[in-house]
Amino acid sequence: MAVLDENRTQIPSKAYREETPDDRAPHEEAEHGHEHGFELVEVMRVVFVALAATAVWFHVWEPFHRVSVVGLAATLIGGYPIFKEAFENIIQRRMTMELSMTIALVSALAIGEFFTALVITAFVLAAEILEGLTVGRGRRAIRDMLNFLPQTASVLREGQIVDVPTQTILPGEVVLIRPGSRIPVDGEVISGHSFVEQAAITGEPMPSEKIPGSEIYAGTINQAGVLQVRTSRLGKDTAFGKIIEAVERAEHSRAPIQKTADRLAGYLVYFALGAALLTFLLTHNIRSTISVIIVAGACGIAAGTPLAVLGAIGRAARQGSIIKGGVYLEALGRLHTVFLDKTGTITFGVPSVAQVLPETGISEESLLKAAASAEYGSEHPLGRAIVRYAEGKNILLSQPSEFRYEVGRGIVTQVEGERIAVGNRAHLLSLGIESPEHGPAFHGMSVLVAVGDRYYGSISIEDQIRKSAAAAVKALEAMKIRVILLTGDSQAAALAVADQMGIFHVHSDLLPEQKAVEVEVHTKSGRTVAMLGDGINDAPALSKATVGVAMGAGTDVARECADVVLIGNDLEKFVETVRIARRCRAIIFQNFYGTLIVDTIGIGMAAAGLLNPLLAAFIHVASELTFILNSTRLLPRGDKKPVTIEERAPAHV
Repeated sequence: MAVLDENRTQIPSKAYREETPDDRAPHEEAEHGHEHGFELVEVMRVVFVALAATAVWFHVWEPFHRVSVVGLAATLIGGYPIFKEAFENIIQRRMTMELSMTIALVSALAIGEFFTALVITAFVLAAEILEGLTVGRGRRAIRDMLNFLPQTASVLREGQIVDVPTQTILPGEVVLIRPGSRIPVDGEVISGHSFVEQAAITGEPMPSEKIPGSEIYAGTINQAGVLQVRTSRLGKDTAFGKIIEAVERAEHSRAPIQKTADRLAGYLVYFALGAALLTFLLTHNIRSTISVIIVAGACGIAAGTPLAVLGAIGRAARQGSIIKGGVYLEALGRLHTVFLDKTGTITFGVPSVAQVLPETGISEESLLKAAASAEYGSEHPLGRAIVRYAEGKNILLSQPSEFRYEVGRGIVTQVEGERIAVGNRAHLLSLGIESPEHGPAFHGMSVLVAVGDRYYGSISIEDQIRKSAAAAVKALEAMKIRVILLTGDSQAAALAVADQMGIFHVHSDLLPEQKAVEVEVHTKSGRTVAMLGDGINDAPALSKATVGVAMGAGTDVARECADVVLIGNDLEKFVETVRIARRCRAIIFQNFYGTLIVDTIGIGMAAAGLLNPLLAAFIHVASELTFILNSTRLLPRGDKKPVTIEERAPAHV
């Protein structure tokens, strides 16, 4: 029933936050003072009021003709929490529903409606318990995530497997993950083969195959084989810890729409009191006047709004998107424009061989062997891409005996007594080697190869586009969100990627500061803008956007500058986050308009004498709980219980 304040949305997390003795007391006081739970004393209070109402109905012990001692005493005792909060709200100059309910109860007692006063008190107290249980469910949905991380782990130390407390594990140590157990650390698989259920972190419904080199997350479940994982992050630094930390931090922030909800709740109380005064002046009917005060309810807005925000942030976190505050959730709900960086966001940011085009009379294997042998040991990204590709083809390579690098041109090496040149056309021409012109069909990087004085062919290298990127762009366009590609690449390369992605607006050849200017122009024009990036060069643009979104595998600088962080690099997670934000916004406005409609009709009927105080109280409580339950649709669903060795599916069918 109370208008929620910032303290009411706190979630304690002893696992990830240190509390001093000075700040623990007020925190605990807020926790106990504002979070209503299913406590025995509250249930007994409702039972006491209900029994007293029964006694008044049957006129049990009424020594005075006009005053029911049982009704008066039970209303004052049972309604003490309502009166107490109303008094505190007066001191704080806050208009809440408790204050209007207190006025209604005092008015009912004044005209001798003792049974009505008791029934209203019972309704209000029962609604408080149900509201507390509902809001508590949202907190528990997040709080339960803490239980995902195991307290002990098996670590390889000095050649022995020892079980140690999780908090004592050091980065770089090797952790043994047995089948059916929950993974305690982030790291890289160095040995073993298994399937891991990681829906709690990435939102992926199907188990992910893990082999040496695969990344693994704390809080996920190993389903099949034994894995050895080299620890990279622990505790609050894991992807799982970041989710908990971000959700807790987000709960302390209040989105503008929450503040609007609180103001609207106060206005509705003023409106109800004004309507009650007008009803009394026109009808002089005290019962109708009291019914007007009782029927008006704004708690569905006041309690439902932060509950919807809490649920949306928690649901997004479960699906691998960390939203750092309610203000960013609200902005995502009214998004107009999305700027996408290319390298590392749309693409993998790692060059890979796209085509191998040998000259007539030269085999593909000969071309690859010559180029990869020349580049063997090279640190250049293009050279490493060629070596990786050749090794993937199981081509036996030779090490160069000489190596000369010419900046901006290429390399010249000696491999098994032969000169091999790898580079661009200008490089080969400088060595007196002619190479054919290639058509404009390919917009990636072409590396030309010559052995001795003979041209062997070319190898086309490009930055591979992520499989989920095109689907994500299509989904954003379907939501009427404009997608713009920002890149420092050439116009030809940018247009080639945009064509594959279905992006119609492209800005190429941009420096980092130019990206930031482009984003700022749109934000200053009043549009709600999101910028997605992954690198240091994206940080200025991220900070200029309404919502900066960093890919989880990006740089620390990008993640710190961002308002939303995606665990992993799946753009469809961003699309789902936008959908959650829009759904949250829709639910909040459903509560807004629903409350206005119910209150307007209820006040009109009460003023006309069509509602007695009892029916008015029922409508008030029913509508309030309806709108609160409407907000619970966003709360994360309970996770499946951990998979045990007996329950897991066999690795092979």
